This record gives sequence, C-alpha cells and structure tokens, in this order.
Amino acid sequence: MNIIKGKISSISGPVVVAKGMFGAKVYDIAKVGEEELLGEIIQISGDKAIIQVYEDSYGLKPNETVVSEGKPLTIELGPGIIANIYDGVGRPLDKLKDFSGDFIKRGISIKALDRKKRWEVKSLVKKGQKISSGQIIASIKETSLIEHKIMVPYGIEGEVLEVCDGKLDVETEFISIKTSKGIKKLKLYQEWPVRTPRPFLQKLMPEKPLITGQRVIDSFFPIAKGGTAAIPGPFGSGKTVTQQSLAKWSDADVIVYIGCGERGNEMTEVLSDFPKLLDPRSNRPLMERTVLIANTSNMPVAAREASIYTGITIAEYFRDMGYDCALMADSTSRWAEAMREIGARLEEMPGEEGYPAYLGSRIAQFYERAGYVISLNNNKGSISVIGAVSPPGGDFSEPVTQNTLRLTKVFWALDSQLAYRRHFPAINWLNSYSLYVEILSSYFEKNVSKDFYKLRNEALAILQKDAELQEIVQLVGQDALPEDDKLVLFTARSIKEDLLQQSAYGEDAYCSLEKQFLMLKTIIEFNKRLKAALTKGVKISDIRNLKVVEKIARMKEAKDIKEYCKEIQALIEKEVGGLEKNKD
Repeated sequence: MNIIKGKISSISGPVVVAKGMFGAKVYDIAKVGEEELLGEIIQISGDKAIIQVYEDSYGLKPNETVVSEGKPLTIELGPGIIANIYDGVGRPLDKLKDFSGDFIKRGISIKALDRKKRWEVKSLVKKGQKISSGQIIASIKETSLIEHKIMVPYGIEGEVLEVCDGKLDVETEFISIKTSKGIKKLKLYQEWPVRTPRPFLQKLMPEKPLITGQRVIDSFFPIAKGGTAAIPGPFGSGKTVTQQSLAKWSDADVIVYIGCGERGNEMTEVLSDFPKLLDPRSNRPLMERTVLIANTSNMPVAAREASIYTGITIAEYFRDMGYDCALMADSTSRWAEAMREIGARLEEMPGEEGYPAYLGSRIAQFYERAGYVISLNNNKGSISVIGAVSPPGGDFSEPVTQNTLRLTKVFWALDSQLAYRRHFPAINWLNSYSLYVEILSSYFEKNVSKDFYKLRNEALAILQKDAELQEIVQLVGQDALPEDDKLVLFTARSIKEDLLQQSAYGEDAYCSLEKQFLMLKTIIEFNKRLKAALTKGVKISDIRNLKVVEKIARMKEAKDIKEYCKEIQALIEKEVGGLEKNKD
C-alpha cells in the first residue's frame, strides 16, 4: 500500500484540494486533516488532488496533512453483515454509538465486521483440492434464515494446503492456499471496492417474478427477480411506504434497504420497525435477512453519494452466494442532488437543471449492476433494484426521472391525486407499465392460472374505458350515460377500491398470488354476469344495493378466499338471477 502525504491548499464545503500528492490515484481513500476525516480522491491535476470528504469539514484549515492510503473505498464482506445497520461508507451505526454516543464524532474509523464474535465454520474443501475465484469453501449459519457462504476472493486460485473448522472469528486465517505467487492465507472476510461491480460468468434473462404481495404490482405491473423498477412520485404520494412494503413482504432471500438522503423521521421509522417485523415465510424476525444503510438528509452529501455503491456491493456479495436479493434505494434523487452539489463545488460544466453531464451514465452504472446471473461458482443469483425518485413538484420530465425511466423496465407512477383521495398504494394504473409482463406470463400461467393475464388485460381495458368516460361524466353527469357505460364505471370502481386499494398495515398488507387471482376473477366474472343481466332489462341502479356488492368489497378481509369466493358466486346467482326474473 503506497502511502502519500500532502497538504491542504483550499477548502470548499466537502471538497478539499491538497498539494504534494504525486503518485495518488483517483478513487483512493484519504485521511484529511488532524482529525483524519475520511475522504476520497475524485480528481487529480499534477500534484493537486481534489478530495470529497465523507464527514463534516468544518474546522479544517490550510496546510493540514492529507494522507492517501493507496486503495479505494472498500467494504468488508463476511459473516456479521446481515441484521446490521451501516452508514453510507460502511461503518456499523451501533458500534459508532457505543464509541461516541448519540452524536457521532468525526474521524472515527470502525471496522464493518465484529472482530470478537466467533462463528461456527464448516469447511467444504479438503487438503490437496484445487480451488479458484468465487468458489464456496466454507459455510456459516449466520442467522436462522441465511447460510453465509465463504467464497475465494477474486483473482486467487491454487491448491489447498491446510484448512480448519470450528468456532473462529473473522480475523482467523482458516485456510492456506498454494498459488503461483506463493502461499496465500484467507480469512473469513474479504474486501471489495464499492465502485467496482463484482464479476460473474453470465447474465441471464429473468424468468421468475419478485412476489411483493402488493396487488397492483403483482397482478398488473410485476417485476422480475433480477429486474429494475422506478417509483417516481411527488411529496406525500407514498414512495417510502411503498418501498418499505416491498422490503417487508417481497420473497427475496436478502433485503438491502438504502435510506439515501431521506428525512430522519422516515429512517427512524425504518430502524425502529424492521427489528420488530416477522418474516411472513418463516415467522422469524425480518432483520435476519436484512441489511440497512442509513444516510439521512442532514448527513454529509459525499457519504450520501457513496451509500448507493455500498448497498449494491453488499447485494452483489449475497447474489454470488446464490441468493435472490432485493435492493431498495430511497431515493436516487437525493443521490443525484449530492452529485450536483459536489459537481458545483468542483466548478464542473453543469448539464440539464444543474446536474452534472455524467448524471445519465452514473445512473446507468448503478442499475446495470442489477440482474439475474450465473456467478463464478456456477450458482444462480439475482439482484432486483427498486429505486424511488423524488421529482420536484411531481414533474416526471426532470432529468433524474427521465434518465431512470430510460434504464428501468418497470414504472410505478405514483399519483398525488390518488394519494389525496387516500387510495394507497397510489400507483396510477394508466401511467404505469411493466416490460416483464410477457416474460413472466408463462410463470403465472403455470403457477397461478392460465387465465391470469387474460383477466388482467380485461381489468386494464375496463380502467382505460373508465378514464375516458370520466371526462364525459364531468360534462353531462353519470345519469346521462347508457347502462353499458354505467356498468363500466361500476366495475372500474370495484377494481380500484376492492382490488387495487391496499393498506400497508394490518392483515391486508400482504396478499398471496392465489388470493389476488381469485379477487380479480370474481370482479371480472361479476362484470360479465351483469352484462348479461343488462340485456334482460336490469338497471345498474338495481344492482348497487345488492348484498353481493358489499361482500365483494370485503374480499380482502377473507381468511379462506376459496370458500369466500364460492359464497359470492352463489349470492350472485341468487340476487342477480332474482332481478332478471322480476324483469321477466
């Protein structure tokens, strides 16, 4: 490691210029000033290095020492990551609190992994065995939900000379390998530069949906495991709650939740709620498969910019073990704002709306790290990236939203009007889309029903027709419409209120695919039965007060959805059939 020392020549907020830095490299970590504030070299000109400081830079002054450590910003990857809460540069917040109290002091350097905790290690290789990069060589039961697999670091291959099992800490050199460059001893953890994607053998087409338990998402606009999605929306439309619901209920093996520049009270809710939540699949604490990264809006902007890379690197590590990971970034707009602020202090030529010209490429680099892949050890794993976007004033034409939409294949457009009407999730079914629908159709046909997407398309057609009729209703009133059009409005209201509207709290927070399908099927079949009834003279006004209408509205509360739907079908025939007889 090449240590290079220089002196501060100028300071502009989180941007520091140091002279005498000959030999330093871009993206190397630097310790700045007497307090050794953590920073990163982002630009070099001659002997001048421009450094973005990840901590508050108040009190720094010219001629203080800057030391380049000769390596990029890295994070430790090993047992102890799961169920932990980190800041934007990978320092565990609980250890920071133990060290400095509720108010974090500057210049604190704490390892990401606990050095004292001992893990029960089970080796999977033997003496004399040939091993290579990415190969799984040991396993640790990290939590009841996650089997942590120790992998050979990238770039190492050779023959096993010695290996040991038992209770070991992360610093123990548990395996010796004879390589072409000599003897290499491996510990239970490895380090990886966060800005560099971890390698894999092949990227595959996504083939399975990420089941979220949210009806508007799973039934109408699904995301694949290994896919990308954007959730843009104005203030108060429910971006954070939607992200939290996805983190709580999605069927990913590992959840990485990044609070990137969000308000402190929202992150407090996440940090206080997640440890109490139970995983719906195992009934174990959800934190046993979750990693949280907290970087609130009052923290330094440079660390906010780094938090995104820290989170995606952790997700890639578990992907390489063969797990399906879901990464929630809330929100990428705050990340882009951090880039804009640093770019302005560097006096870079601004692009659209003051964002740096490289905004699009940085967003692309982030989302390109998602995917369903074959890792170096031939395991299949995935990272699904779901990024919230906070466009000012809800303007979806602004640069961050547009660059995100250009790259993601699912668009969940949050609508402030729906939010004002207390319709949550406030995902607008007319503006949203998913490009995974055709890819995932075979999965839904095989595992749910052959009619799943047929019913979905019928429901979307009804909602589209409803939107067209609403404009007419505003002009002439609903009573002036023919009965067929009144039926469209009636059914669309049922789809919106009885199916798509879903509480983020309580028993309705998660809905299985089977229940989603049966709810959708019941509403569409009721619509078809009413069409037949209209031809016999039944009026929509006759239908509104039927008991079956209220029973359909309470489907989401049903425990046994199959029996409940059978009761609804019987009641439909009884009540609608009775109306038809009266007309005859």
